[in-house]
Amino acid sequence: MEMYTDRLKLRLVEPVDAEPMELLINDKEIARTTLGIPHPYPSGAAAAFIRRRQEAAEKGEGFSFSVLDRLSETFMGIVGLRIDPAHHHAELAYWLGRAHWNQGYCSEAAQCVLRFALQDLKLHRIWAAAMTRNPASFRVMEKMGMKHEGVFRGHVLKDGAYEDLTYYALLRSELS
Repeated sequence: MEMYTDRLKLRLVEPVDAEPMELLINDKEIARTTLGIPHPYPSGAAAAFIRRRQEAAEKGEGFSFSVLDRLSETFMGIVGLRIDPAHHHAELAYWLGRAHWNQGYCSEAAQCVLRFALQDLKLHRIWAAAMTRNPASFRVMEKMGMKHEGVFRGHVLKDGAYEDLTYYALLRSELS
């Protein structure tokens, strides 16, 4: 499965992505502002992640897309969906390597996956969360038209500190 934007190619994660993924993701700044990425990133963890996400896609429980530069096919990061089929909704999550920050790539890739989830998969609701100290992440959500739903104070423990999470969502009926 492949999707394209003006600048990007998105395709389901593949084993070939493990090495470039580990090179980009083993960055303290990425780990600092994401919920499930540790630092240092364990060697071999990307291959295991890719296997799990391929299994999830086969079962229809989620999809993780490699974000690639459309011309060079350089690996830039991941945008993924974790689907709850019982409730017809999914969590949207994303990260890009630091060299690709502040250029609109994340918004472009996430918007593409959001449309896939709501239009193609016919999900009712897509939601996403970010640490309140990561405004770049929730600006991506706002650019996609997601609505702010609230802040869960002290909701997760990250590196020994409780973090507030801000939540955003979009209903299929709200997609423009």
